[in-house]
Parts: sequence; C-alpha cells; structure tokens
Amino acid sequence: MQLMIITYFGKQFFKIQQGEMILAFNPVSKSSKTGIFAHFGADIAFITTNHPDYNGLEQLSHGERVPFAITGPGDYEIKEIFIKGVLSNTLIADPAKDGVNKKYINTIYLFSLDNINIAFLGALSDSELSKESREAINSPDILFIPVGGKGLLDVKSAAKLTASLEPKMIIPMDYDDSSLKTFLKETGEEKAEVVEKLTLKQKDLEGKEGEVIVLKIT
Repeated sequence: MQLMIITYFGKQFFKIQQGEMILAFNPVSKSSKTGIFAHFGADIAFITTNHPDYNGLEQLSHGERVPFAITGPGDYEIKEIFIKGVLSNTLIADPAKDGVNKKYINTIYLFSLDNINIAFLGALSDSELSKESREAINSPDILFIPVGGKGLLDVKSAAKLTASLEPKMIIPMDYDDSSLKTFLKETGEEKAEVVEKLTLKQKDLEGKEGEVIVLKIT
C-alpha cells in the first residue's frame, strides 16, 4: 500500500500522487484571471467544469507524459482505477458578463485509490444533490468541497452538505481566508490541521468522522 500525497495550487487545482502515478483535478488554465500557475505531467486529468478556472488541460502535459482527460459524466477505468462521473449543474460568476452568474455543467467525480474512497464535488453550486449523486457519493473517506461562494456553495450550504454526506475527512477548496474561517466555525473544526501537503494511507482514516484538513496553497 503506497502513500497518497495531495498538493493544492489554489481554486480547485489539486495533484494526488501515489507512487509514480499522478492524478490532477481542475487545473487552472492560462486564460484564467486568477494568476494561479502550476505545470506538471499527469497520468489522469479530471475536469469538472468547462471554465478557465478549471479546464487548463494544457498545464498537465510534460515531456512524454500526456494525461488521459476525463471531462464529463460516465464510467471510466484507467490504470485499474474505476471512476464514476455524475452530472450536476453549477452557477459561476462570469467576469465577461459583469459578474452575473452563468450556468455551467459540472461533474462530480468518485473513485477509489488503495481502498480510499474519494469524492471530488468540483464547481458545485447547489447543495440539493440528485438521488443518483447521493447514492454514488455514499459516505466517502475523503470529500473535496468548495466553500467560498461566488456562485459556488457558500459556507452554510457547504457545511450542511458535508454533514449529510458523512465523510471521514474533508478538504475545503475554492476558499478565501474569510470563507475558510467561517466554514471551520460552522463545522466545529476551528482547530483544523493546516498542512503544506497531505500525506496519508488508509489506516490514517480509521476512526475519523468529519475531520477537516486545510491544505495551504503551494
């Protein structure tokens, strides 16, 4: 059983590395206004939403390493990893439309690495999930959830949804200092651990119930 190492670059841009294998989530594109930049080779790329803050596939090729890109709902098997993508709609503030929310398609991704079940909610804006989504998520070991509002889940909605999904570990994303602080208060996790990188294996999750881990932006 290999260690899982999770690195956070900002917005919803994460890297999960296990041995030689690298998974990447919602890379920020060069055309994004966020100023976030990270470039590395990945084996599998998960894109939940076709928006510049989340669809920067060009950032994930390096040398001969070009990722298999998953960009929407469906069932996939890549490198012996079974992945399920479940559809949800989302509203994102669009700068080109003077900040007015524009509807995008969002995909929730669910998969397992070394018997660690992971749910990545992506750019989710509605805490009322479909029955299919809830059944597929099914009490994950690790839940990645947006908490910053601005068209996505706000703090209260995120905290309520988190409680209903009963994850062992929660990783907030797409936050600023204010929304993160409020989310930690709402979840009773004001003393949540803050780490540069999260390194864990399955036994590290034993006995945990709704523990929040805050990843610093690299």
